[in-house]
Amino acid sequence: MVICVSADDDLRAVVAGLEPGLSPNMIVIDCSTVAAGTAREMCERLEALNVGFLDCPVSGGVEGARTASLAIMCGGDEGVFERAKPILQSMGKTVAHFGPSGAGQAAKATNQIMCAGIIQAVGEAMAFAHAEGLPLERLIETLGKGAGSSWYFVNRAPFMANNRFPAGFRVRLHDKDLRICRDMAARRGAVLPVVESTLASYEELIALGYADEDISAIYRLKTALFPAAPAAAP
Repeated sequence: MVICVSADDDLRAVVAGLEPGLSPNMIVIDCSTVAAGTAREMCERLEALNVGFLDCPVSGGVEGARTASLAIMCGGDEGVFERAKPILQSMGKTVAHFGPSGAGQAAKATNQIMCAGIIQAVGEAMAFAHAEGLPLERLIETLGKGAGSSWYFVNRAPFMANNRFPAGFRVRLHDKDLRICRDMAARRGAVLPVVESTLASYEELIALGYADEDISAIYRLKTALFPAAPAAAP
């Protein structure tokens, strides 16, 4: 049984609703992004029913979901993981087990911190290129093959070039994920500057009514760093 919901309380509600119909030796696979502690809580709850639980958050965007090419980060009992592996491999191209319950969510939190820095950098770079009057489509094609490229640049810089941000990964959802990262880091006595900076940007975007746009909408804020009119294309 595979679950994918938006937040911790949603997962708790779904698991509670499923419990009456679960049988021993069944496996619940959760592909949501929630706190590692919530994953461990759900694992303990289902283990009491002799039901396996894996936290298996995913990365790869809507594109990865459509093409079954997601990267899947798994936490939970290794034996349960091996039993569930054929199902996971039908959903994703890369499937990795990182350790006990909660480890998949810790791996996903790592990914979300990386995404925060990358989308900030891509937005800033594209705003700079626009201000310089560069032909953006040609730039994306060229830099997409260079050392600074990334999945986000190749797949989301075109949104910035068109100044349209259809929901791929919504601002409000990454905001939720980064708050999880903030809390996990705080428990270890750390403050993460990239996370804090991105959360501040998302707070502004949400206040402006862009919560349900793709996170590439951070470009809206980056263009404001360049008040002068764009230069003519060289």
